Order: sequence, then structure tokens, then C-alpha cells
Amino acid sequence: MKRAAGIAACNWVKDGMAVGLGTGSTVSHTVVELGRLISDEGLSIVGVPTSIATRDLALSVGVPLVGLSDVEILDLVIDGTDEFDPSFSLIKGGGGALTREKIVAQRSRAMLVVADETKQVQVLGTFPLPVEVLPFEWEVTMSRLSEICPGKVKLRGASKPFVTDNGGYIIDCDYQGVISNPKLLESEILCVAGVVEVGLFCGICDAVVMAGGMGVETLLKENGRIV
Repeated sequence: MKRAAGIAACNWVKDGMAVGLGTGSTVSHTVVELGRLISDEGLSIVGVPTSIATRDLALSVGVPLVGLSDVEILDLVIDGTDEFDPSFSLIKGGGGALTREKIVAQRSRAMLVVADETKQVQVLGTFPLPVEVLPFEWEVTMSRLSEICPGKVKLRGASKPFVTDNGGYIIDCDYQGVISNPKLLESEILCVAGVVEVGLFCGICDAVVMAGGMGVETLLKENGRIV
């Protein structure tokens, strides 16, 4: 299902586009397919990767890359998600690239998410919410996050911390299946000193290419930027 969604997302990529390339197992299929379209069908695009892993994959399949500052704005960013709700709010960061992913997404004209049907939820919060924090006194930052989060908070990697491409740590916060107001929570967490970014993407995603048992369908956000 992931491969089907990832490949189907390429239908939205057109000649001349500057495309943000997300991170994760689903969107990796998109990157590989874009490489095939470039080599076999002459597609002409440039990509901006959201992680070192995506950069290396893109280069290996022949996708030309540029820096975000090299383009005025991206035409489209294609990325994965850990959860999405009916309002197209997302939880992202399972792969640890949430900060770079949000920087690229906010610099794009539209955001297309690729997912399988297991990522679709009525309410965000079953997947632990990732928060990237500075390594400096991270225990203090985690303690403050525990005051906001109703469930457990824990350092990803525990005895050997997971380190992001930015050199940060990830704190995973258990919201026990319910994030009733993602936008408000996003703002609240970003106010905590030591927090670099939170894996809530609100008002950014415009469409989801979702693969399931019945095939691939595209869900479009009402009044979204993808038409």
C-alpha cells in the first residue's frame, strides 16, 4: 500500500516544478519513482530534500537537488505522515525529520501527503507526538513537556538518544489517543524553552494520496491549494 500511494503521488508532479521531498518509508517510493520518470520519460524537476537520508536516496536515483534558498518557493512538497484527521491536521516526526519537514512545507505552495489507510484517524493522538528539543538540559525540557502531556513522555532512544540531522533529541509524548485542539497544542508546546519544533502540522496539508484495500484514492481538503 505504501508503494502504491508513493508512486501515485507522482501524478501531481509536472515539468519545471521545484518539489519538496519528504522523509519516510512511504515517500521513499515517490523519490524512486521520480528518479525513474526523470531517466525514462524526461521529467524535468528539481528537488529539495528534508533529511540526509532523502538527500542520499534522491541523488542515488538521479533526482537533481537544490537548496531551499535557491528557489523562490516550492511548487509542491510530497511527504508522509504518522496520522491525519478529517481536517487534514497531521502528526509527523516518526522518522525524526519533523523540523526540516515543516521548514520545507511552509515554503511550498501546496502539501501533498502520501499514506496508507492505517494513518487515517478521527482524532489525532494515538501515535506518540514527537517533539524535537535541544540536547542542552533536555531533562528540564522533558519535565516541562510532562506538565502539558497527560500521558508518559520519554526520550527516544533512552540509553542511546536518537539524534536528528540537526543534532537535536526527540521526546515522544503520549496523548492517550486524544489531541482535541492540535493548533492550540502546537502553540503551547512551541512556547516551551528548549523545544525546537513539534510534530503537529496544522493548516499545511492540502491533500492525501491514500492507499487501501480498495486501491488508491486522493482526498482533497475543501478550499485547499491543490485543485
